[in-house]
Amino acid sequence: MSKYTISTFSRYIYLNSYAFLLLFMGLGIVFIPLYVVSWWLVPIQAIVVIVCLKGCYGIFSTWDDKKRKYKMLIERNKEQLRPDIFTEFMQAPCGQLLSKVVLQDLGKSDSYQDLVKLRKPLITRLRESCKPQKTTIYINEDYKP
Repeated sequence: MSKYTISTFSRYIYLNSYAFLLLFMGLGIVFIPLYVVSWWLVPIQAIVVIVCLKGCYGIFSTWDDKKRKYKMLIERNKEQLRPDIFTEFMQAPCGQLLSKVVLQDLGKSDSYQDLVKLRKPLITRLRESCKPQKTTIYINEDYKP
């Protein structure tokens, strides 16, 4: 059994904090009585609530993926910290939280400031997110879990 684990209640709450934020925002927006101002605002309100709840569901549904990525980051950085591996994770808020947890478990929390430098500017990240991305699948025949 590994001494590193991500499957604790406090880590679940921490790594899904953006999902909880979206959930509470969506529920809060539901209770704003916009129908008093105008019934035309109700469909806009519904769309905003649906977008918040969809984002919330999307983040919550990635828990198994977060566990896999946590394990991968721990295994690859156990011997020596390799910042290049964290580049992908530093582009999204949830990945940054995961990186903090991994560094904390490895006892290298002070290295987070070096990883922050790997973040691309917001404009660049938005442009890349709006373009189609090429996906390459590599199957390692020699991998043994």
